[in-house]
Amino acid sequence: MKSVVKIHLPAIVAVTIILGVLFFVTERRGQSNAPQLSPEQQRLVNIPGLDLENPFDRALLQDALNLFEPQRKEAHEELLRTVERIRAQQIEALSNQNPELQPLNGSRLWRLFLMYLRFVVIYALVMLITYYGVQTLAVLRFVIEQQNRPGHLELFLALIRRRPALRTTQEWLRYLSHLLAIPGKLLVKGALYLILFAPAYVVAYSFKTNFETGSDLFMILLAVLSNGLLINYMNKFYSLLTAESRKGYVETARVKNLNDSYDFNDPAGVTVKQIFRVRKNFSGHILQHIYQNAAFQYLTTMKEQASFLITGLMIIEMALNIHQHLSYELLKQLLYKNYPEVILMVLGIFYLVKATDIFADWAK
Repeated sequence: MKSVVKIHLPAIVAVTIILGVLFFVTERRGQSNAPQLSPEQQRLVNIPGLDLENPFDRALLQDALNLFEPQRKEAHEELLRTVERIRAQQIEALSNQNPELQPLNGSRLWRLFLMYLRFVVIYALVMLITYYGVQTLAVLRFVIEQQNRPGHLELFLALIRRRPALRTTQEWLRYLSHLLAIPGKLLVKGALYLILFAPAYVVAYSFKTNFETGSDLFMILLAVLSNGLLINYMNKFYSLLTAESRKGYVETARVKNLNDSYDFNDPAGVTVKQIFRVRKNFSGHILQHIYQNAAFQYLTTMKEQASFLITGLMIIEMALNIHQHLSYELLKQLLYKNYPEVILMVLGIFYLVKATDIFADWAK
């Protein structure tokens, strides 16, 4: 474990130092950057009973200035225009100021920490679910492929060509139900693929239009079932299984009479229960070695999956404006140029990515 940490430590230290320096040199944007009035201009604004927003008061002030200094009429006119412009800029800056901008005190840090902890918990749950789902679906697909089942189109055409003699209504209904079940399965499978490949916000807006702070479960489901995360990495794990099944040790195992039946109905074959176990064990079957080698190789891909997942979670939170979540807060603070808090959140996300990398390298 120490050797694994040493590999990643230079990157962690370097990024921490860089972002730490940026954190301390970045000015908080809570104060207005609008231009300020000069002392002379401020004295004009502070005259009791004078309202420079009133055209009559402005004209009265200009006449008074011209009366005392008639040789500076143009300067007085320019002075009033400058005061009016600066005050308008100050009002605009005040209206654009973040009303929620707070100093980075203990309570603010605690609030950010809770949002970060929430993000980490959601990330960990989605990572575990997808890791299980990727392997389970890939193994299921691999086993079905090894069973050499005929395709849906082949089954459909075979039912049409080999239609038995049908005499009663009940026989016709049974035949049609078997026949139409095939395109029905294809439609269901197509709909599932559409959901699995669809962007999360498209799926979300199809089912729900209001996202409140208690939508963690819905967000977990979105992260698992959308953005192509599950189906993409399932295909990668399936490719590893297929590649392993073609290696020489598999043929050697068959020569040594190791069980290689993939039939669900065969007592010595692979069962559905074995496939859906959390800790998969195909002891005594050739699939055990294929699965173990593929799972070991997949640990490297898990780093890529982690980055993909974190990006997906951030897009979901930002696109759907899910309040009280880290990515939404990150986007909001970027909007108001509150860079110190942005740097803290980015640093936390970086630590999460590196923690996943360290775990994947350690597990190998």
